[in-house]
Order: sequence, then C-alpha cells, then structure tokens
Amino acid sequence: MLEQQAQEYWQQLTQAHSEASWLQQHQRSLLPVLGLSDFIARSCIQDLNVVARLLRQDELSAPHPDYQSQLNQLLEPLSDEDAVHEELRKYRRLQMVRLAWLDLTNQQSIEDSLQQVSLLADALITSAIDWCYNSLAERFGYPLQDGRRQPMLVIGMGKLGGAELNFSSDIDLIFCYPHLGETQGGKKTIENQQFFTKLGQKLIAALNQMTAQGQVFRVDMRLRPFGDSGPLAMHFAALEDYYQEQGREWERYAMVKGRVINAEGHFSQELGAILRPFVFRRYIDFSAIDALRNMKALISKEVRRRQLTDNIKLGAGGIREVEFIVQTFQLIRGGREQELQQPGLLNILPVLKERQYLQAEDADRLREAYLFLRKTEHCLQQFSDQQTQQLPVDELDQVRLSTVMGFDQFSEFKSALETHMAFIHEQFMELIGDEPENQNVEELSDLVDLWTLPLSDEEALPLLQDYLSANKSERFWQKLKSFAEEMRQRSMGKRGRETLDKLMPTMLQLVLESKQSEKLLERMTAVIKSICRRTTYLELLLENHSAMEQLVRLCSASPWIAEQITRFPILLDELLNSEHLYELTPLDGYVDELRLSMLRIPEQDLEAQMEALRQFKLSQQLKIAAADVTGVLPVMQVSDHLTFLAEAVIREVVLDAWQQMQARYGRPAGIEDNQLGFGVVAYGKLGGIELGYGSDLDLVFLHNCDSQQETDGAKAIESGNFYIKLAQRIMHLFNTKTASGDLYETDLRLRPSGNAGLLVCHIKGFAEYQEQEAWTWEHQALVRGRFVFGDTRLAEDFSRIRKQILCRERPVEQLREDVSSMREKMRDHLNKEQKEGDVFDLKQGRGGIADIEFLVQYWVLAYSTRYPALCEYSDNVRILRALETHKVISSDWVNVLTQAYLIYRNAGHQYTLAGQPAIDSSGSLQELQQQVSSIWEQVFGTRQSLNQ
Repeated sequence: MLEQQAQEYWQQLTQAHSEASWLQQHQRSLLPVLGLSDFIARSCIQDLNVVARLLRQDELSAPHPDYQSQLNQLLEPLSDEDAVHEELRKYRRLQMVRLAWLDLTNQQSIEDSLQQVSLLADALITSAIDWCYNSLAERFGYPLQDGRRQPMLVIGMGKLGGAELNFSSDIDLIFCYPHLGETQGGKKTIENQQFFTKLGQKLIAALNQMTAQGQVFRVDMRLRPFGDSGPLAMHFAALEDYYQEQGREWERYAMVKGRVINAEGHFSQELGAILRPFVFRRYIDFSAIDALRNMKALISKEVRRRQLTDNIKLGAGGIREVEFIVQTFQLIRGGREQELQQPGLLNILPVLKERQYLQAEDADRLREAYLFLRKTEHCLQQFSDQQTQQLPVDELDQVRLSTVMGFDQFSEFKSALETHMAFIHEQFMELIGDEPENQNVEELSDLVDLWTLPLSDEEALPLLQDYLSANKSERFWQKLKSFAEEMRQRSMGKRGRETLDKLMPTMLQLVLESKQSEKLLERMTAVIKSICRRTTYLELLLENHSAMEQLVRLCSASPWIAEQITRFPILLDELLNSEHLYELTPLDGYVDELRLSMLRIPEQDLEAQMEALRQFKLSQQLKIAAADVTGVLPVMQVSDHLTFLAEAVIREVVLDAWQQMQARYGRPAGIEDNQLGFGVVAYGKLGGIELGYGSDLDLVFLHNCDSQQETDGAKAIESGNFYIKLAQRIMHLFNTKTASGDLYETDLRLRPSGNAGLLVCHIKGFAEYQEQEAWTWEHQALVRGRFVFGDTRLAEDFSRIRKQILCRERPVEQLREDVSSMREKMRDHLNKEQKEGDVFDLKQGRGGIADIEFLVQYWVLAYSTRYPALCEYSDNVRILRALETHKVISSDWVNVLTQAYLIYRNAGHQYTLAGQPAIDSSGSLQELQQQVSSIWEQVFGTRQSLNQ
C-alpha cells in the first residue's frame, strides 16, 4: 500500500518537473518518504527547490541549521511586506519538510524533533517581529520611555512556551511591552500603545495570513488578558494589575508554560518578576488539586461533547493528562522550588523523580508513555501537515503510523498505545481522581429484582409495597414494565446494558422516595431513553451518586428542566459538581465565562463555535433554573441572570460574525480600528431586563458608517452593504439549528418599516423614521428599548434619539385612544383564555401583564415631556418608581401595579418550569386582576369585565 502511494506521488513529481533529470538518481531515497507523507510529497511537487535543497546540499544529514541566522539573512534585504510573508512561508515549508523527513524515517528522536520545531517557531516569530518593528519605526520612530527603546515581548504559551511544540500546531501568544510613552524619531509621533498594537497586527498577519504559499502558523491571541475584548498589547503595569485582580485559575495553569520568545535580559526579567507571584504561590498550594479536578471535568465534558474516542490528546490517558500531572506538582510546590518553574514538561519530570514526588519507575514510565504519544502525534500531523490528535480510520494512514512507530500491524501499535494510556490514566486518577461511591446492594435488592428479573404483576407489586399504596404501585409498575420492555428492544451494546442494569435500581430508589414518584418516573425514564446509547452518560450517573441525586431533584422540581436535559443530554455534565450547579455566575461574569468556554475552539471551526455557544447558553440557563426552583433566586434576579446571559451571547455572536465578515471583506471604510460602527438594541423583555425561560429576543441592528467607499479586503464590497451581510451572518449564527438546537429565537420586526425594512438601519435613518413615520405602538415599544452591545458613540446616539422621541409632546386624548385601541387588538388576537371556565391568561388577560405594560408606556409617552427622568430606565418596575417620585400616579397605584407585575412574572416563570402555559385557574390572582383592571378603567375609561 505504501509502495503504491509512493509510486503515484513519484509519477506526479516527475511529470510536474520533467526537466529535472537529476531526480532519477534520487528515486530510491525519495520513494519511501513520498509514501509516508502527503505533506512532503505535495511540497516537493509544488516546489522543486524543496527537493533540490534537501538532496543536493545534503541537508538531511547535516546538523540542524541556525534558523535565526538564516532567516535574518533572508529578510534583511527585503523592503516589501508581501515579500517578507512569502519568504517566511517558503522557509517554514522547507524546514518542516526536512524535519518531517527526518522524523518519519526515524533519523532523529522525538525529543530532538520537539526541540527543533520549537526553535524554528521561535526563529520565525522573532525574525518576523524584528522586521515589522523596524518597518514601523521608519514611519513612526521608536517607542521610547525615559529615552530607552521599548521592545514588544512575545509570550509563547502552551507547547510553544514549553519548547515542545507540535509539528502542525497553532501558537498561543500574548503581547506586552514595558511602559507607556511615545515614539520619537519618525515622520509621525504616536503613543507606544498604538505602536505596539500596530506591531502586533503586523506580526499576526506575517504569521497567520493565508497566501499561495500557505501560512506560517495559525495564531491564537485569546489567552491574553480579557481575551478577544482585551487590548492586543498591554504594558507591564496593566498586565500586573490584571493578573493580581482578575487572573483566573485556568490562567495560572496556562501561564506555567509561558515563555518570552523574542527577548532576553532586563525586560524579560522584569516581566518574570511580575508573572511569577501570580503563577507560583509562596506557600505549598494544595488548592491546585481542586482546581485540577474542575479542569478534569471540563476535559471529560469536551471529550463527551465531541465524542472523542480515539484522541491521544484529550482522551483518558492522553497527552493532556500527563501535562496536568506535571503542572499540578509545579503549581503546588513551584513557589518554593525554583527548579519546578521551568515551562518544559520533559525538564520537570527528572526534578519530580529526583525530589521523589514521583516514584522513579513511575516517572520513567510517564516519560516513556509521553514520548510515545508525542511521537504518535507528530506522525499524525506530518502525514498532511494538519493539526490532529485523532487516530486514523483510513487504512493507508494506519499503515503509515504502524510503520513509523515500528510495528508490523496497526493492532500491535494500538495495543502498545492502550498500555501507555492506561498507565497515564492510572497515575492521573491517583493524583486527582475520586472513587465512585459504593451502593448498599442489600438495601437495593428488591429493586434490583424489580428491574432485572422477568417478574409477573403478582410478583412485582409486593416489592413496591414499602414505597407506594396498592393503586399507585399498580400504575408505577405498568409504566416501569413498559419502559423495561422498550429498553430490551433497543440496541445498546453489552457495556451499555450492563451499566443500565446497575444504574436503574439506584434511580428507582430515589424516584420512589419522591412524593410524586409516578410523574417523576416518566421524566426520568425519558432522560434515560435519550442517553441509553451513550454509555458514557450512563456511567457518569452510575459512578457519581450526587449527580444522580441532582438529576432526580431537578426533574422532580421541574418538567421543563427534565425536558431540557432529555433534549440536550450534555447538560448532565453540569450535575457533576452540586456546588458548581448552584453557584451562579455573577451578573458581570457571563462575558468572561463565555470567553473561557470559547477559548479553545479553533476560529476556523464555525460549526464547533455555534455548538459551543448553544451549550454555554443551555448550561447557564440550567443553573439559573436550578437556583430558581430551589428558591435561591427571587423573580427579579432570575430575569436579571437570563438577561445578562443573553447579552453575553449577543456580544459573542456579534464579535464572531464581525471577525468572519472582516476576514472575508475587510473593514468598512471610515471606521476606526477599535470600533465596529455597529450596535444592537433590545426591545421587549430583553430591553426591559425581564427575560424569561424560552423568551425570544426582539432586536434592532444599527450602524453609523457614512462612507460610500468599499471595504479594504481582498473581496471588497460597498461599506453599507458590509453591515447588511453582517446582520445576515448574526441571524445565521442565532437561528441555525445544531445538535443543541438554535441559540435564541430572534425577532427583527420592530426595526424601522418592520419586515419590509433593511435588516440593519443607519442611526440617522432610525432617527428620521422614529421622528416622522413611526406609529404610536412603535414609540410604546421604544419605552422598553435598550442598547445592549456596540460602539459607545452609537449607544450615546441611540440614547439621545430615544429620549428625544419619548419626551415629545403628544395630544393626550389621541395618545389614550391609540394605546387603548392597540391593547384591545392585541387582546383579541393573543388572549389564550377560554370562553368558558374561570381562567386567567397572565400575559394577555384583562388586568394582566400586558395591561400593566401598556399603562406604564402610556404614562411615559404622556408625561416624559414634563419629566424627562421617566425615560431613563427601560424596565417597568423602575419606571413605576419614577412615576411615583414625580407624582404622576399615586403610591397606592404604584404598589398595586408593582406587586401584581412581580407576582404575575414569578407565576409565569413557575408555569414555564412546570411545562404548562401561563394560564391560572386557581382564582388566587383574581383580586390583583380586579385592582389592575380598575386602574386601567380609570385611566382609559373603558370598562373591563373579568368574565368577558
């Protein structure tokens, strides 16, 4: 198979370069490597110079080159940025082909390979930044502070920082510089911050930009302080403030491998003094193990989400578990033992062995296993120069891998791999793992029989007598028997069926201890049906009793929660840590949490990004609901959390869409580097900070780009058209259905001209429409309008326009007629009350939520011209307080309307969680209805009958 592939590539090579007759004399040495790597073969076919350099100058047997010196010589005479980009890429390709050739023919060790790939990366980064720095300095002068030139230090993170870089890897970088100041000596003086931001952008383009020659590295800047929303480059003092005040545990782990790539001496030492206290605590820090447990849970969640069964990095016993073992010791003891502060894993293992933190034999086996995995990883990536850690399913790649790794059969290789990974996982679990809780088998024996034995009704019912009455036992047993029969018909595999048989008695015990066991059984069996083919989830519930208890508790409290978990089983991951489940994200923390969850998703993997957004929203919504059903959160705070969650998602979606559009079309003309020229306005429940479970988002998109010029990208379009495409992309990210459903239902009908209008409106056009064409009901909607994300200037313009419109003087009689008429039309169209029976539609019924909202909107439109403070807020409760403050309405009315509004909303939340429509039949709200309806009648003079 290898020979056949090699011959095919040889034919392509000789046909592509038929003039190179000298190739024939090298056929014997070329054929083996052509069969082993598509990357090497295609590179040779693409560029004959690669073959010539490697063979004619005998570079394969020569010592490794001085990458830095060679690159400096290549780049020094160049004055054109595009030429620099091309030279970097050609040099990278040549050297990577050389290294892959040596690796795949086993002419160098994996340790040497890791070091050489890292040294090459260092040289490429350093050469690129040096050239870009000098190029910028010609125009702006040098960035100075106290007369000294300031460098931009590039911190390499991850395996680059540890000098153990993958063959085909993205690189995680952080840019920083010593001090604020200004440039001097150029044609134009700018602040150091601007200089280093421009330098960072140029460096990223030099490395990341895709050309005909490919790219040097995929560059990921999301590990920098504040992630994508943070400055591209940060001065030392700001960096220190960030890590002291806001640094997260995961950032400590990441920074363990942080290494300055491009500078030595004084500035590197100064930076090290800043970062060291954050990463390495002075005391022995055993809290690192708890943090690692949480990170281990995140790994497990990622593995399950992506269904990674043969992943040598993320799977059990994979590369990441070795890294975590080593980093744990570094973080626990590194503050006191300087030798543990080195970034490279292979440098730390001997220290752990010497200090006897690991048994000598275990340390040696870990090293052996780690190198085996890294060699495997390099092979996988050298086949096609692609970043992958997944074992191949393709037979050719399986043969390639077995051959390079020294095995006759792929099965033999896999057996050796499994032995190494089993040992790693054993060590990993010894360090941070928890033993699953044992169940009392005797206590569950009746329920074991009930589930596992083919019992008749007469035999089964007595086993339930300790839990249920005779009637309830009969119904319960019939439901359980039907479920058991259905499970027997399902294809689950031996392991899945054995796990289910062990799990069910425990689940039945918890269900039978509930007061609503029959309904709870239906909800729990629905969950089991949804996960029965995913043995991992069954094992999660079996091995983690507290997770099972949490599941039963939440499904008992809310059928809505049960339905969410049934639809999206990945939410089961949230049950692993009960404290974490009820520990709500702070209102101002959703942006950071979402950024963290998106951190490791490749930017080019749009499908994974959309899925990650949906999973974040679902998991956070579950936590809010859990806090809600357990009484931890009052209604106002439930809505606050749901609202802030939605705003964080909107922010991420807009930024993702912006990056995708900018990559394709470039930036719109006339928009500053740190601006989008775009904003999102929320109406309705989101605008009023009153979001509920399952609420849709009423949005309006605005921009303030006045230029008619084209964008500056390779595929340029008119700048105004850019924003239409941006809005379309945002809607695509919201509405596309993935495995986790859509993100939010969105409604853009409140934009100017409704469905007939453009998806995004210029701020001036928005103002003109509101001033000249909008109907009264649109001004009512504007009362609840709120700017939720975008440029500060747009936010200020929207706020000014909103206030100007709401404060306009209006004929009160006409306003009263418009509002009252619109309310009746809405009630006729949307009221869900039945013609018969004493029921109350909380939203649209007379004296309900909509009546209160219309009253508030009427008062704002009628009195804001006299009291502009009435339009300061967009939520009804604070508007009611403002109406009281300015004596527009009485305190009695305010108290009635506020109390009714909060009670209705709380009831609405509970109906949603109970899986029921928000219609009350208890009659307990009738007094509030009558009070609200009475106020309506006094304001609008229209009698409302509750029986109508």
